[in-house]
Amino acid sequence: MRFLIISDIHGATDAFQLAIDAFQREHADYFVLCGDYLYHGPRNMLPIGYDPADLAPLLNTQKEKILAVRGNCDAEVDQMLLEFPMMSDYLMLFHANRRCVVTHGHLPLPPLSAGDIVISGHTHVPLLEEHDGIIRVNPGSTTIPKSLSKPGYAVMDDTSITLKTLREGDIVKSRKL
Repeated sequence: MRFLIISDIHGATDAFQLAIDAFQREHADYFVLCGDYLYHGPRNMLPIGYDPADLAPLLNTQKEKILAVRGNCDAEVDQMLLEFPMMSDYLMLFHANRRCVVTHGHLPLPPLSAGDIVISGHTHVPLLEEHDGIIRVNPGSTTIPKSLSKPGYAVMDDTSITLKTLREGDIVKSRKL
């Protein structure tokens, strides 16, 4: 199984189209979306390509392939436009003999065990590290990257997790599972 992980689209249709292109290029099976879909948020500048009215139907074209959680900028009205469930605070996946906890990153984590993988967004900063046996991955943001990072995504398959840049697909960091 191969997952393409993205977060913090914030209403940018162009950025999600690039994610669809990456999904196809990476031969992914599912998107894992870590929240903040349609609204840009009160602390963020209006992103390039901001068009939530066009983004919602574009997201819906991928609905059979999306596993999603709610971000801090997501609301019930967003769920009315999106044809996949996205209001859950947490999603648990079991992949490569590991428990994967997917969340946006703005809420406390549930209890974790060594060997778990935490997949989150929220900070807009890519991260791939292990601490106390727990792997943490954040793909950064497709739209509003922070801390001098580029728009990005992550790919997780049976053997590794890799952070990549959205436009170029360049590897930022990778680790074996």
